[in-house]
Amino acid sequence: MAFLEAHYHPFLFAMMTLSAMAELGLTSFLISAGNENGTWPSPRYHALLIMFCFNAAWTTLFSTTYMLWYVDGASHFLANVASSVIWLLVTSILWGTAAGIMHNTRTGASCPRRATISRCRQSLTVEALGWTEFGLCVLTMVATCLWVNSSRWRRRTISETASDSQRLV
Repeated sequence: MAFLEAHYHPFLFAMMTLSAMAELGLTSFLISAGNENGTWPSPRYHALLIMFCFNAAWTTLFSTTYMLWYVDGASHFLANVASSVIWLLVTSILWGTAAGIMHNTRTGASCPRRATISRCRQSLTVEALGWTEFGLCVLTMVATCLWVNSSRWRRRTISETASDSQRLV
């Protein structure tokens, strides 16, 4: 029980933080470059980049904070399991929605015969990082729920196997 709790959570939250930082940098660059040059494929694409930037900032802030509270051992309200599952659910919805809409909005398919560094490939990377964040959030949420369920099952099994004399003590 303690092994699962102590080892997978910080790793998954660190992966979410690093992915969100990469997404934040890329979307900030694309928004800045698009505003500077006025080269937006559509207003919807511009709004989507802003949504991705918000999601990345949200994920960076909260996953870093949660990870620091968790590693520090603080018993803060936001560092408990229930609040992390709620936060992961909200974050999964945000990333899944953004990545799904980007998939239908982005033009250029898989960017054949385009330069290695092109807007098409950068947009493809924004979408890929969005799906990565979505997957990491869902994986962390499922792992947390399974850990809570297994710890409840263990407690119930231990209490059922105890004899009557052990229960009185």
